[in-house]
Amino acid sequence: MKATFGAGCFWHVEDILSKTKGVSSTKVGYIGGHLPNPTYEEVCTDKTGHAEAVQVEYDPDEISFEDLLDIFWKNHNPTTLNRQGPDVGIQYRSAIFYHDDIQKDIAEKSKQFLDSSHVFENPIVTQIVPAPVFYDAEEYHQKYFKKHGLS
Repeated sequence: MKATFGAGCFWHVEDILSKTKGVSSTKVGYIGGHLPNPTYEEVCTDKTGHAEAVQVEYDPDEISFEDLLDIFWKNHNPTTLNRQGPDVGIQYRSAIFYHDDIQKDIAEKSKQFLDSSHVFENPIVTQIVPAPVFYDAEEYHQKYFKKHGLS
């Protein structure tokens, strides 16, 4: 199965998810914008509408979508609009790009539960939207932490 998340800079998110039991592959890329086949330089202009994202292939017999969401929520701040730490721009937005109605329902319920439980001090601004075309990022971005001894 496939899941796609935007949670700020994709390097960190990919590194975490790539080490998760039940995740068979990860790739970083761009999703949710209006320009076909964007480059990193184009996405960084904040004018293409794309988010930096990680797409994972996972085995639902080993890890559930709910468990992936738990990792997603815990590893970024879903209450900051278009920002994660020092990274600012629409490309760093918090987003769950769902691949079917089941993922949509699970994501919406998860977000509602966290908001109503006040787990975060501020309201969650994470988008929950259908997954459009995912464009792979350039090769030098793939497995960036691993390639640079940061993992």
